[in-house]
Amino acid sequence: MHYENIELLAAGGEGHALAKIEGKVIFVKYGAPGDLVDLQIVGRKKKFSLAKITKLHKASDLRAEPFCEHYGTCGGCKWQHIDYAAQAKLKDQWARDCMERIGKIEVEETLDILGTDELQFYRNKMEYTFSNKRWLYDHESLEDLDHTNALGFHAPGRFDKVLAIDKCWLQDDKGNAIRNFVYQYCIDNGYSFYDLKNHGGLMRNLMLRNTKSGDWMVNVVFALPEMDKIEPLMAAIQAEFNPKALNYCINTKLNDSIFDQEFIPYSGDFEIQEELCGLKFNISPKSFFQTNPVQAEQLYDVAIDFAQIKPTDVVYDLYCGTGTITCVAAKTAQKAVGVEIVEEAIEAANVNAKINGLDNVEFLAGDMKDVFNAEFYAQHGKPDIIITDPPRSGMHPKVVEYLAEIACPKIVYVSCNPATQARDLAMLDATYKVVKSRAVDMFPQTHHVENVVVLELR
Repeated sequence: MHYENIELLAAGGEGHALAKIEGKVIFVKYGAPGDLVDLQIVGRKKKFSLAKITKLHKASDLRAEPFCEHYGTCGGCKWQHIDYAAQAKLKDQWARDCMERIGKIEVEETLDILGTDELQFYRNKMEYTFSNKRWLYDHESLEDLDHTNALGFHAPGRFDKVLAIDKCWLQDDKGNAIRNFVYQYCIDNGYSFYDLKNHGGLMRNLMLRNTKSGDWMVNVVFALPEMDKIEPLMAAIQAEFNPKALNYCINTKLNDSIFDQEFIPYSGDFEIQEELCGLKFNISPKSFFQTNPVQAEQLYDVAIDFAQIKPTDVVYDLYCGTGTITCVAAKTAQKAVGVEIVEEAIEAANVNAKINGLDNVEFLAGDMKDVFNAEFYAQHGKPDIIITDPPRSGMHPKVVEYLAEIACPKIVYVSCNPATQARDLAMLDATYKVVKSRAVDMFPQTHHVENVVVLELR
């Protein structure tokens, strides 16, 4: 179905623009509020439809010129076409709308969003996939290509095809040099690229991590233990870039998950180290760590400012990952206790506490809905402050229920999804009031935003 001369009204879910036609909600890919467009419906759901722009009659004042050659095909950085100042305002409004419309929460004070000056090359981790089935861009044809191998990102909606990436604007440009070198070496030397559907081939994944100080970690994932191929490639990477850490993994499974796989050090250190908020944190190949370290410091500063920790306070940190917020809180608190479901993250958290000389920190591994109970509370003492930073899905209902039961005086809720945060806050509304809220932009050029709130007992 096709519609003409439709004005786009607002920013909607997943970063799409929103239109209303005959009372129906239409989400529009790569649109901007204020655009006047013709639309083609490309998908229908029960409550909304999805559309693409077939003609742009009048461009919104919010629009900017995308800077990446892969924009519109890659599926990442979907807001390149929106000016950054407008991006920040739209994210700020989204966080506020979630509180008001989803949670129906009254917030006593909402501070303006914390934006960033780092609009490109801000990520410290990128993961690329090898595939023998390359996605063809509009200007390409099979007849023009010498081969169909690619190293890049999965094509949107396609698990078996990969977009060949020449330059990504998310990580320091050295990352592009490393990726392109590895790709060309494999092509020149006849290395087989993985078949994501039939599960054959040697080259599987490439993960690059870097720090603010300029240290690099290169992790190569192979599908087969072919050391006669592995050794020369690793030696070539070492000779060309001399990374701080160079590791590899042999993943013979059918899926790409590496958390149950062993990484083998090839040269240099096995880990790299980042500094946040005056503390040092070790990062291994499988570590979870904030992917925008500059903004992570801003995020933690907001959380700690909201918490107002005193030297006599006991702080619980739920969903603590490798213990970054826990360690930052422990600098001031009497005691900090972190809980996380991933055992390897807890092992890393203990190391991080040790290297920073923090002896008032304790970490426990377990599922939050099972660990965080009356026995836990009795063992570790009454918390004065609880900090929680759950995944995008938010907190498990059992955790929310228990938070209401123990009635800790103050909760600081850090969220990467204001919608699920608002849902959880609605469940706590009878017990807690939201005193303050602030959004923090961690991911410019995307619709994603973090939101921090502080709750106090009514």
